[in-house]
Parts: sequence; C-alpha cells; structure tokens
Amino acid sequence: MTVFGIDPGYATVGYGVAEKSGTGYRYIAHGAVTTAAQTDFPERLLLVYDGISELLLEYKPDAVSIEKLFFNTNNKTAIDVAQARGVIMLAIRKLNLPVYEYTPLQVKTSITGYGRAVKTQVQEMTARLLKLKTVPRPDDAADALALAICHGNMAGIVSMNRFISGKK
Repeated sequence: MTVFGIDPGYATVGYGVAEKSGTGYRYIAHGAVTTAAQTDFPERLLLVYDGISELLLEYKPDAVSIEKLFFNTNNKTAIDVAQARGVIMLAIRKLNLPVYEYTPLQVKTSITGYGRAVKTQVQEMTARLLKLKTVPRPDDAADALALAICHGNMAGIVSMNRFISGKK
C-alpha cells in the first residue's frame, strides 16, 4: 500500500510518500510545495492545489493521510491554513482518492508510542522506520512522512471501523 502524507499549509505544504509492506516501510519520496510570501493569497491557493494535484497524479497513492488542524494561538494563520487544507482536500477528492485524517497526538503515538513526544523524536523515528541516514528536510516533509507511516500503522484499524459502521 502506497500512502501519500500531507502536512497542510499555504507557504509550505510538506509531502511524503511511503510504501507499507508487511510490517515495514519503504521510502519513496518527500518534498514540499511552496508559495512565495509576496504572491496574492488566492494565487497561493491555486499553486497549492496544482502542486498537490500533480504530485498525486505522479505517485498514484492508494491512500492519502493528512493532518487534522489544531490551533490555539493565531486565528489569522489558522483560517489561512484551513483554506489551504480545503484546496488540498479538493485535489484529493477530485482524483477520487481515499483520504484519512489524523491528529498530531495520533501521529506521535503511532510513530513513537508516546503521545507527548517532541517533534525531533517523531522526526528521528520516522527516519529510522524508513531507513534514512538523516532526518528529511524541510520539517514539513518529515511531518508528512510521519503521517504516511501513521496511516500505514492505522490502516487495519481504520478499515475495521469503517466496516463496522457501514461506511466505505
């Protein structure tokens, strides 16, 4: 199963692609879709949509894993990231790909076994699980790879819950 992980944003959208095979993972790719600060916000949203759409077409994942938004400080940033997340979700659904959402707590627990792990712990464990020599950069891409692994770890549970609830 190939999973495309996304760490949403509008300046930098991290992505990571990993394949779950048995109990292990194989690294495929990571990177970021970026937009310049001086670009009009609607244009930035279009660039995010186009960039993610192209990547999804290139990697043809079986599933997409995206972070649920959680903000407790800057409302302006939260609204802008939510809009970017909306165009990302549109790109995913336009390609009829299944999308799964995970909270930061779920990702941390899935990757490290500890829900209060710090960012560096999650990134280092992500690199180990993918047998990478260094932590992927930028941070947003490392987070996206963690999201891909999280879904790989959770896929059986998610499928069972959907079956029990009657959802496809």
